[in-house]
Amino acid sequence: MTSFWSIWVIVLTLACLFIIFGLLVWNLTNYTGVKEGESCGHEFDGIEELNNPLPKWWTYMFFATFVWSVYYLAAYPGLGNWEGLGKWTSSNQGITSLAESKQAVEDAQADGRFVKLDAEYRAADERFGPIFAAFAQQDIETLATDEKALEIGQRLFAQNCSQCHGSDARGGQGFPNLTDKDWLYGGTPDKIKETLLHGRIAAMPPWGAALGEQGVKEMTAHVLSLSGRTVNQKDASAGAAKFAMCAACHGADGKGSVAHNLPFGAPDLTDNIWLYGGSQRAVEETIINGRAGVMPAWKDILGEEKIHLLTAYVYSLSLDK
Repeated sequence: MTSFWSIWVIVLTLACLFIIFGLLVWNLTNYTGVKEGESCGHEFDGIEELNNPLPKWWTYMFFATFVWSVYYLAAYPGLGNWEGLGKWTSSNQGITSLAESKQAVEDAQADGRFVKLDAEYRAADERFGPIFAAFAQQDIETLATDEKALEIGQRLFAQNCSQCHGSDARGGQGFPNLTDKDWLYGGTPDKIKETLLHGRIAAMPPWGAALGEQGVKEMTAHVLSLSGRTVNQKDASAGAAKFAMCAACHGADGKGSVAHNLPFGAPDLTDNIWLYGGSQRAVEETIINGRAGVMPAWKDILGEEKIHLLTAYVYSLSLDK
């Protein structure tokens, strides 16, 4: 907030307070010339207006709220850029990265500033930390059948993962379905945990320039044929001859990197499960422009103990119930 607007807020706030205080004091004095308890000479539907003073309980309460407002504005940041005598803030402002957030927490503690959000995080860690630590001692396969662990894991998923994978974990275009046992990097507990901890960066390169328009058409036909789709066999055969450029990641049989124990995360092209769509147009678009999906790393955000529970929940989604 600029100095002008800060001063503007301060002046308006204090002016309103003192005007209200002045009105209260003014109304405590009888300026009517009519003695207290006597009629003011007004009558409405048989109800006569008497010159009675303000109730003392109401007056005392009003003075108390005025004193509280002065204290509040002095102690807390409520007057423009005024930080308050209590050095209280709701949260660290202007944070754009985890590194900045951690540094801001350290700076606030060093300066003696009270940051409400930081205090809530500390209180939550003190209360729930032992619970996460206890679950972290159990293996993921056991937690995947523990109702309490899955309840906590589901909440973690809803708060941090559902924005991309959906509240039902069935994903969407460009975001994997976590319930169908089709895994780009492996669906074992260790692999799922590795994905959550460190994230994934996919890199399907664009092949449009290398293949040309006809080559893209032929490669599309071959890729679709791998999953049993009906295609132009002449184009598919020509595409198969060019598929060596894709085999390094997808394998010569197109079954993907998991089937061949490769680290690329290349999908299985034979199972008719498509991350970006399986129509001819969608496959052509993928071949021409490539794909670059990113799964963020959660290690520094959630910590390993919470990720342990989250792994159990994600692992449980594809288990046979």
